[in-house]
Amino acid sequence: MNREIFRAYLFVIVLLLLLINGFAQKPLTRVLFVFDASNSMKVMYDGKPRIEHAKQLFTHFIDSLSKFKNYEFALRMYGSTVKYPPGDCKDSKLVVPFGKNNLTQIKAKVNAAKPTGITPIEHSLTESANDFPDNKSINTIILITDGIEECGGDPCKAREKLMEKGIIFKPCVIGIGLTVEQAKTFECVGNYFNYEDASSFNHVVNIVTTQQLNKTTAQVNLLDISSKPTESNVNVTFYDQKTGEAVYNYLHALNKKGNPDTIPVDEFRTYKVVAHTIPPVFAENIKLNIGTHNIIPVDAPQGYLEIKRPQGFYNFNEKIKCIVRKAGTMNTLHIQNMNSSEKYIVGEYDLEVLTLPRTYLYNVKINQSITKSIPIDDAGMVKLTLPENGDGCILQDLNGDVKWLCNLQASQLQQIFYLQPGNYRITFRSSSLKQSIYTIEKKFSVKANEQLQLYLTN
Repeated sequence: MNREIFRAYLFVIVLLLLLINGFAQKPLTRVLFVFDASNSMKVMYDGKPRIEHAKQLFTHFIDSLSKFKNYEFALRMYGSTVKYPPGDCKDSKLVVPFGKNNLTQIKAKVNAAKPTGITPIEHSLTESANDFPDNKSINTIILITDGIEECGGDPCKAREKLMEKGIIFKPCVIGIGLTVEQAKTFECVGNYFNYEDASSFNHVVNIVTTQQLNKTTAQVNLLDISSKPTESNVNVTFYDQKTGEAVYNYLHALNKKGNPDTIPVDEFRTYKVVAHTIPPVFAENIKLNIGTHNIIPVDAPQGYLEIKRPQGFYNFNEKIKCIVRKAGTMNTLHIQNMNSSEKYIVGEYDLEVLTLPRTYLYNVKINQSITKSIPIDDAGMVKLTLPENGDGCILQDLNGDVKWLCNLQASQLQQIFYLQPGNYRITFRSSSLKQSIYTIEKKFSVKANEQLQLYLTN
């Protein structure tokens, strides 16, 4: 074998070894313990102070997690230095930073902890974002506490601030002696576990060691009338069900295979998912399964409504609009332009086209994926010339019955009206003539897409 071939083989072997090592190398996992050393930890619980239970639990975690390679640990304590009362709401400190071979130091700090101060949970969790050297590793927090926020903070906001800084983490909260109501305050923070539950320890270790790599994702299936996820191209918003805040906002899409697109989501919120169809449709109280792909079905069958008018010679149609309402209601869902098409949820609608006079259509049915076309007669143009300033109106003539349509402008001698085909009357009295007998009444007819010139004389 000549030297060139040998070098080539050697290069390939080294490259393969590097690749194998790269694939085998697991990503670095950093675990930050946030330990509650506040004054309430003095309270007796199951025969001994709560802090003794916390220390025992902490030791179990350290002993179990220390067996795994490529892990780093750190310790933050709160309520450990300033005596309560009064305590200090900034009493939170990174006691042992992340590093290798620091478990002995971490254990010693926890074993020496004495219940002292107050409970600043939001401040502690927010500050913990600065405890992680970067956001490239798998970062997690284990909070061991016996109390709730005592400094007016909101633990939910702390989680949001951590996410804003790019800290990807799934905190585990271990509650010692908390009531059901107290435990609920941590639902927005992360996985909550009760110290009394014998399986809590194994659950937390499992999350830290196996589930950190699994992202929580969701897809919204906009279902058609056959419950198939074929509807799309609609804006979708994820709202926090508790606060009403819009958390995610995106235009729904189907991928190349025709499946609804997937988005990563924060799994610790309860959502209200709204598809901004006409009218909007939604799904409420959506709780996601952590570390898995979630499918959220929303019934959104849609069809099309087209409102059209012939484009005549004079093109009188540009400004006409149509009010769309759910059948039998007066709430305006949408205002649609003339000669346009819009999608609506399958159902029945009432239409009020803003012609003069109004054009009303009731119980217009929209069917799945079908275009319902509504033709509207073209208008005619009436050019009115008045002899002088005065008052008057235009009325629709319905076989002898008259219906008021609009008033004339008292100070304009030249006026233009766009009227639907039909019979009309106009009444007028000059401002200088103060008696009703001087009223002028004129009958006229309007044809589609034609102009009519009207002159009124005293």
